[in-house]
Amino acid sequence: MICMNKEHSIEERLWEFIDGISSAEEKTVIEKLLQTDAEWKAKYSELLQINEMLASSDLEEPSMRFTKNVMEGIAKLHIAPATKSYINKKIIWGIGIFFVTMLLAILVYGFSQMDWSTGESSSFTEKLSKFDISKFFNNTWVNAFMMVNVVLGLVLLDSYFNNKRKQFRKEA
Repeated sequence: MICMNKEHSIEERLWEFIDGISSAEEKTVIEKLLQTDAEWKAKYSELLQINEMLASSDLEEPSMRFTKNVMEGIAKLHIAPATKSYINKKIIWGIGIFFVTMLLAILVYGFSQMDWSTGESSSFTEKLSKFDISKFFNNTWVNAFMMVNVVLGLVLLDSYFNNKRKQFRKEA
């Protein structure tokens, strides 16, 4: 264990000496050791050979065409734009108007079903509590209308995504 630490310490000190980052005092000590100690001299020559091999070898770099190919490949990919640019505000407004219209239609239907002919003795809240929305949704025509709207909405959504897919394929 002591031998490993000693060898590791020798190697570290020699690398610092070879790289020129050791202090002036350390340089003089290492130079004396290199002249007197055979182990230091052998390790120094070994590390010098490694240093020369590293200095003489060129680092491998990819060709310029490879870099250009990679950049062209990235350019072909469609990076997702910011949310504001790909969410169509008209669709959001359309959905909102549809829901508000449906809510108003339910309210109009409900108020039209109330019995307004009774005397003034019954208050508006009593009339409103008698409002039964289940009559509205039990109607066959209303259910058919809602189903047709859902199917048409899905068809519209499908055609929208098909158009987007076709545009994406044309650009790619």
